[in-house]
Amino acid sequence: MINSLAAETPDPARPTLAVIASHAGVSTATVSKVLNGRPDVSADTRARVSAVLREHDYRPVGLRASSERRAVDVVFDDLSSPYSAAVLAGALDAGVESGVTVVARRYSDETDAGWAARVRARECIGYVVVSAVLTPTQADVFDVPGVPLVVIDAVGLPRRNLMSVGATNFTGGFTATEHLIQLGHRRIAHLGGTMAMACHVARLHGYRAALERAGIPVDSSLIANLEGDYEAGVEQGRAWLGRPDSPTAVFAGFDLFALGVIEAARARSLRVPGDVSVVGFDDSYAAQWSSPPLTTVRQPLRELGALALRRLLQRAAGEEMGSHHIELATHLVVRTSTAPPSDPGTRP
Repeated sequence: MINSLAAETPDPARPTLAVIASHAGVSTATVSKVLNGRPDVSADTRARVSAVLREHDYRPVGLRASSERRAVDVVFDDLSSPYSAAVLAGALDAGVESGVTVVARRYSDETDAGWAARVRARECIGYVVVSAVLTPTQADVFDVPGVPLVVIDAVGLPRRNLMSVGATNFTGGFTATEHLIQLGHRRIAHLGGTMAMACHVARLHGYRAALERAGIPVDSSLIANLEGDYEAGVEQGRAWLGRPDSPTAVFAGFDLFALGVIEAARARSLRVPGDVSVVGFDDSYAAQWSSPPLTTVRQPLRELGALALRRLLQRAAGEEMGSHHIELATHLVVRTSTAPPSDPGTRP
């Protein structure tokens, strides 16, 4: 059953259906059909009405939540990583607190048609999208008036009014690098993820800022931004640690890269942290179980998932949101994978 809209309460500060209809050049009945996801509206008309609804920041009043519509979809482009598992756990926690069902789904470009049908059928309260890049095509798929969307840590948001949550990635990168500098390291490598992701750009900038503040020249040969995860960390770690002027420390842009570097050190009979210190980013469950336990920047992944779901429910209830973007703080968790360099004088 498609959920209908409760009768609107007059509010001079809010645009009415009549105002929206006038600007879009359609009837109020057509606007109502678009809001309810009815299929009997042409694509051009739907797009025109949706654009006017966005322009006026229109939100339906009093959506009636029925048992058929007490679910939130959390959509990932990768469901296999520790990052995704932690974010989903947070969304599940918030779902239990709020009495809604959380459904994890994997998005791919090949499923655009299926997603479009599901979204326009208004089968759930709204969507939390966890994606490295939210493309205009994906944004169009999820763009249904009255069905809120919250994005976690994506780059290149195609619309400024999209709600998003993230973490203080620049500060995290700066703090991780500063920790290594304070231990006495001067040859510090940075292994980050693809520069298509805003979080990795920010972490790299934090790394560079910490070096520059300490008066340490930035060596571009000690910076790598790669796709992949653990295996990519192993491969890049082997390359760096096989150099005669190898780094005494590595700051990795996420924990799986850091664990790969630790394995590369082990394969070369190097001690961590005796011969090389390693810092990660995320504080995933694997960080404290590694050998040695990993010093890492804690990104509040569960909190990000919970916050995204709560903000979505607030938007669905018609609450004013204030800022469209919120960042949660990161902080360094020091374990035993970092220590002063064994003999700083032997390295340039």
